[in-house]
Amino acid sequence: MYYSSGNYEAFARPKKPENVDSKSAYIVGSGLGALAAACFLVRDGQMKGEHIHILEKDNIAGGACDGYKFENVGYVMRGGREMDNHFECMWDLFHSIPSIETQGVSVLDEYYWLNKEDPNYSLCRATVNQGKDANTENKFNISDKGAMQIMRLFFTPNELLQDRKITDIFDEEVLDSNFWMYWRTMFAFENWHSALEMKLYIQRFIHHIGGLPDFKALRFTKYNQYESMILPMVKYLEGFGVQFHYGVNVVNVNFDCTTSKKQATGIEVIRDGNEETIYLTENDLVFITNGGCVENSTLGDQNTPAVFNTEIKAGGGWDMWRKIASQDTSFGRPDKFCYDPEQTNWMSATVTTLDQRIIPYIKNICKRDPFSGKVVTGGIVTAKDSSWLMSWTINRQPQFRDQPKDQCLVWVYGLFSDKVGDYVKKPMRECTGKEICMEWLYHIGVPVNEIEVMATKSANTVPCMMPYITAFFMPRAYGDRPDVVPQGAENFAFLGQFAETKRDTIFTTEYSIRTAMEAVYTLLDIDRGVPEVWGSVYDIRDLLNATVQLRDGKKATEMELGPKEKLVIEEVLNKIHGTDIEKLLKEYKVI
Repeated sequence: MYYSSGNYEAFARPKKPENVDSKSAYIVGSGLGALAAACFLVRDGQMKGEHIHILEKDNIAGGACDGYKFENVGYVMRGGREMDNHFECMWDLFHSIPSIETQGVSVLDEYYWLNKEDPNYSLCRATVNQGKDANTENKFNISDKGAMQIMRLFFTPNELLQDRKITDIFDEEVLDSNFWMYWRTMFAFENWHSALEMKLYIQRFIHHIGGLPDFKALRFTKYNQYESMILPMVKYLEGFGVQFHYGVNVVNVNFDCTTSKKQATGIEVIRDGNEETIYLTENDLVFITNGGCVENSTLGDQNTPAVFNTEIKAGGGWDMWRKIASQDTSFGRPDKFCYDPEQTNWMSATVTTLDQRIIPYIKNICKRDPFSGKVVTGGIVTAKDSSWLMSWTINRQPQFRDQPKDQCLVWVYGLFSDKVGDYVKKPMRECTGKEICMEWLYHIGVPVNEIEVMATKSANTVPCMMPYITAFFMPRAYGDRPDVVPQGAENFAFLGQFAETKRDTIFTTEYSIRTAMEAVYTLLDIDRGVPEVWGSVYDIRDLLNATVQLRDGKKATEMELGPKEKLVIEEVLNKIHGTDIEKLLKEYKVI
């Protein structure tokens, strides 16, 4: 496997890999990474569909990329996905996946047209005092000292950030700024999360720093992620005869490990309540989704809280990874990520409006009609003064194909599930759907005497507790996650958010798809490049632009400097006078 850039290889079709007709594949899980691996196997690996087996413990595919209406409960979206135009592996895949809505076009086509015709941006990023605009004015509001802390992190070698927390690098100069409010609520970072991952995020999305305050850098799918992304992939794979095995719980994968090679020899499963082993040869490829950010997630309903279930039981994704990791040190250290759910949990809730009483309060904040079919909030709106640090978003409506036209779906989430609410005097994790809705209504400005009636009669709210949703952000070191294809691996690979690959960032759709592409291309030796991570971190234009944007448009010459530093700047400016360097710095308003 190797990396490529540009469009030369992007449009090329690889030759059929040698001996692929004699190979089979077993894919553990059916999340985005698992489905992507199957797609790459049939598209680029040209493996026969009937030779590919997807083993899924639930009765539906999709993993964390869900969107479902539960009978007598309501619509549920555990999370949302924000996409970027430089998700190179994702768009490489989706240009080949046919739309299930429009004949003759791809998922990428319809996604591209939608976001071109209706570009995303927010008109209100944050509120205070019960729905009043916080007037952040798209400013980062960060001091020069804070900007220098971010810059130092940007240039710190990865090796010096092993097992370090964000608070080891940043103090209140960053943590009290609008920058951190934007960042932590958009990406779900906590102060105690990984400084290494924070650095990787800054580098990965350096070209979007200017779009962080108003989300103009983001793109979204038309419907929920299950209907927009997962269903088209499932239909595509079924068309090739790929075998989906639902209700099959993988509890372990067995390996034969020596100093020179490692081979998967068997998959232990529970099928229909019975234990069995799928025995493997060197021609049977295994793709393992290890860990799981939505493991142990639970739903409540309008009148019932979602249970905070932290117990890691046999048969779950974390237990499976523990059993795998016990067989070889190169298979990672799962307990670095799942040891403390108090540091990895947050809650979401899906609110369905049932009449028009709540809609005016939404319009007042987002300044758009939720029923226009176009962008509504343009991303999350954060209640800055919420003790839960609550944010909410409304994507284009309808979010489900069968959603009634007069209903609006709102996704709400809180980073601090253990904190007592500002209106509902209970921790979020103890609240029913109705009570979470009441807290949200309070923060969007509904009069206090109307809140309970609206939460009861004008909305249906489904809470979701996710104990391990940000487990992958926990401070880590190299080796804590297995490489996509570990050294010496003959017939297996790891997929998803707990596999290690270069430069890309977790908690993105791109990461899942990239690990799948790298896994398939490596094990089948596909002679086509995997698109490298977009290189904005090496582009001087993006770096200059980000430097100015981070300081809210202030020039480098306006920094608070001492007499010696000012003399140095003056001397440098004199030396570059009349050169292309000076022209470039002026073009990007650095000077």
